[in-house]
Amino acid sequence: MADMGLFREAVIAWAAGGPGGPARDLAARLSVRAAVLLEGPSDCAAVNALAAGRGRDLAAEGVCVLPMGGAMSVGRFARLLGPLGLDLRLTGLCDEAERPYYTRALKRPGVAREGIFVCAADLEDELIRALGVRRVEELFQAEGDLRAFRTFLHQPAQRGRPPQQQVRRFLGTKKGRKIHYGRVLVEALAPDRVPAPLDGLLAGL
Repeated sequence: MADMGLFREAVIAWAAGGPGGPARDLAARLSVRAAVLLEGPSDCAAVNALAAGRGRDLAAEGVCVLPMGGAMSVGRFARLLGPLGLDLRLTGLCDEAERPYYTRALKRPGVAREGIFVCAADLEDELIRALGVRRVEELFQAEGDLRAFRTFLHQPAQRGRPPQQQVRRFLGTKKGRKIHYGRVLVEALAPDRVPAPLDGLLAGL
């Protein structure tokens, strides 16, 4: 739903110091009921891919999947979107290191701790472990990235690193790659291999 994209842009502009009127108007017109607070666009790609794979249209359900541009912004977005703002139901997916930011921010607006879903390291790490390194390399080949990955492995900094860490680091070496593989890795998952934080987030919406 394109209008949900407009709502997302209006909220991001509001959080950056702009007016809140456009976000309020769109929230009412679209019957927005919940917001998923995510660190960045690669997490959004993963959440949307899993929803689509399960036949769900989150925008049509009134759920805004929102990249905040960093975990430290969660407090600001929670104030705008929670009971003191648009009064949406808030939930989020974060890395273990970011848990304190989410816990503080979402607890203040009255969101239960259960609404926060935490990845052991980060979402990419969860997806790589769920698929296995060999399967991820097969996906690199299918997406035309296997040669670049093998070149990457020859860098001195990668020698001696566990294969899972090498794969995870490779995903962050080119702009847009993490976003692309956020979708690709999720689409490759067997239904019973979806990482628990991602599965729990979607089930709770």
